[in-house]
Amino acid sequence: MDAHDNHFVLFGLPVSFHLNVEALASRYRELQRQYHPDRFAHHPEEQAKAVQWSSQLNSAYQVLNSPVQRAGYLLELVQQPISLNTSIADTDFLMSQLELREQLDEATTSEQLVSLGLEVEEWLTSLAREFVIDYDEEDWSEARDTVRKMHFMSNFLADIRRHEDKLDDEENDDFDDDLD
Repeated sequence: MDAHDNHFVLFGLPVSFHLNVEALASRYRELQRQYHPDRFAHHPEEQAKAVQWSSQLNSAYQVLNSPVQRAGYLLELVQQPISLNTSIADTDFLMSQLELREQLDEATTSEQLVSLGLEVEEWLTSLAREFVIDYDEEDWSEARDTVRKMHFMSNFLADIRRHEDKLDDEENDDFDDDLD
């Protein structure tokens, strides 16, 4: 298999959900230095190849650096791609998500948002453990469903971060108004 065909091979890492993110980052920086397009400024044809290579490195790094994307990629490697358009069938999970969404909608303080964010991060950690079990047991249906849940929770965590930013902006605006 060509290194271009597998992100793990590209970075010299084992094909696994668990990986050393420091080693990934280090190898990424090393490869970026080695293939940076500016190194080939006097060779237009080589520079064009370096631009493509650099783009592939960036994309591969982003996938492997994100646990959610890494899980989806692992499924792709075993011909079990997920569709994010497929509904999550776990009604208990969906009910929990409704409750979390209500908590987010009702949150008015930074402390509430931080607490909710920590809860969602715990969910993501638990889902990652569940994915590893599903993947190791080759329970592809469950693995795909778990990755969909991971995507859902990751997006929800991003919503929490946006609410935190909005609340911070409002608090800063109130502080600025008090100074006037």
